[in-house]
Amino acid sequence: MGKYYRINQNIRYPEVRVIDEDNKQLGIMSTKEALERAAALGVDLVEITEKAVPPIVKIIEFQKFKYQEDKKDKAGTNKGGQETKEIRLKPFMAENDLGVKVRQAEKFLKAGDRVKLVVKFQGRQITKKEFGEKIMNQAISGLAEVSTVAEAPKFLGKLLIAQVKPKK
Repeated sequence: MGKYYRINQNIRYPEVRVIDEDNKQLGIMSTKEALERAAALGVDLVEITEKAVPPIVKIIEFQKFKYQEDKKDKAGTNKGGQETKEIRLKPFMAENDLGVKVRQAEKFLKAGDRVKLVVKFQGRQITKKEFGEKIMNQAISGLAEVSTVAEAPKFLGKLLIAQVKPKK
């Protein structure tokens, strides 16, 4: 799963550029000297990149370093795209219930996510499509001030689906 890092005695370069725990440059020194400094502080010497000349190492406790790297990796996963959240509605829904769902959708939109509104018809409810369309239109108009319609409502089998995206 994780990336492999060389630490302490596994670093095999005559010279390295050393960075301390607070990302301050300590300059270029022999690997032996860097190891002695790390040992004096009771922490590890971790190779950050071997591609640089000379390679860059960091004086830091290895577990702490791994934790920071994992955190960086996780932070980078959900960048760039917005998520699509789904809100399920029913054709015969109480006014209050619809209000709760609309407020939930509003929260998602304010967080920058798209919202997929789905009216699900069960059993014979499909014979009364106009009720589902009415609920959908109420939901869309309830979200009108914070969103724009990305996909107009359309039927897919027993589902009436629309998508709204946050207003810029």
